[in-house]
Amino acid sequence: MTKPSDLLPEGLEDRLPASAARITNTMRACLDVLDGHGYDRVRPPVLEFEQSLESRMTPAGGGVSTRKMFRFVDPISLRTLALRSDITPQIGRIAATSMKDALRPLRLAYCGDTALIKASQLDPARERLQLGGELIGADTVAAASEIVTLAINALKAAGLTGISVDFTLPDLLDTLTAEDTSVDTDTVEAIRKELDTKDAGGLKAVGGEAYLPLLYATGPFSKALVKLRELDAGGALATRLDGLEAIAASVGDAARITLDPTERYGFEYQSWFGFTIYAEGLRGAAGRGGTYRIDGSDEAATGFTLYIDRVAEVSHIHQLPRWSIYLSLGHDPEAAKVARAQGHRVIAQLSDDEDPHAMARAMGCTHIMNAGDVKPL
Repeated sequence: MTKPSDLLPEGLEDRLPASAARITNTMRACLDVLDGHGYDRVRPPVLEFEQSLESRMTPAGGGVSTRKMFRFVDPISLRTLALRSDITPQIGRIAATSMKDALRPLRLAYCGDTALIKASQLDPARERLQLGGELIGADTVAAASEIVTLAINALKAAGLTGISVDFTLPDLLDTLTAEDTSVDTDTVEAIRKELDTKDAGGLKAVGGEAYLPLLYATGPFSKALVKLRELDAGGALATRLDGLEAIAASVGDAARITLDPTERYGFEYQSWFGFTIYAEGLRGAAGRGGTYRIDGSDEAATGFTLYIDRVAEVSHIHQLPRWSIYLSLGHDPEAAKVARAQGHRVIAQLSDDEDPHAMARAMGCTHIMNAGDVKPL
């Protein structure tokens, strides 16, 4: 019988063996891809001073809000601590402090748990396993191309198919309104809100009719890019659009590419380029990425994040056949050692009271080892 004290808080859940195994295998597959491309793994702590997490990313779209984080006072320092909701700011801190003298570009990988005070209705999980890679010291087209390709390859290594990438320009409105004297600051913010909600009527009502075509410059990349170039009569976006085209060319047919230039959800601190990545059968996004600047050092960076527990739900990693071997009393330890080295799973009998065959079947074993002989069940 379940007691009230046995219940978990809303948005949190236990990962039982089958689910935990899928998450672990998915994590390993993705980290192997990052390692294979020269990304060294770091492990920042789950807790930091609130001020550090809040101020590390230059806020292109509002920065990292600690209001979403669990916060409490550290009894030792008497300063406010926060439980991270995003690991990227911590990578920025490491790059700007402990590894400030390391060779650039600096390639770092990470994987760890994050938590939110409150999740959205569409995604009620308040805990996520976040995995990603950050390329510190570059936000060039070449860097963005490497990061997008790396995210795609990581998902493919996890066995995901039907991958698509949606490009966006987080600073699009700021770029277009920089020389537009017909709109003041308040109007720009009103236009931004209407673009966020994709509300054509609202956009007209707040004086943003000139920006209405941005809502329709979306869809398959090549067609949407043509529409966006037609809107950019003054050439303010030319460099950015050329960059998007080059990134798309580097991806080639590895993924389907779309463009939604006004999308800002999930891009709180990205600068000129952002992307969301999806896969077939996956509810919601598999991850996000883009370019940004690290506050304090003002260093440029490009990176991506994958939500591994979500990705694991649809991952299909090819593995060599693996036996689960029950070791009866009196088995040959050397033969068991060889079986482990070959990647098989071995479970030892602990007492004479156990019926080896009955226990082996009850535990789902595929084979049993008596002395040095391994026989199928």
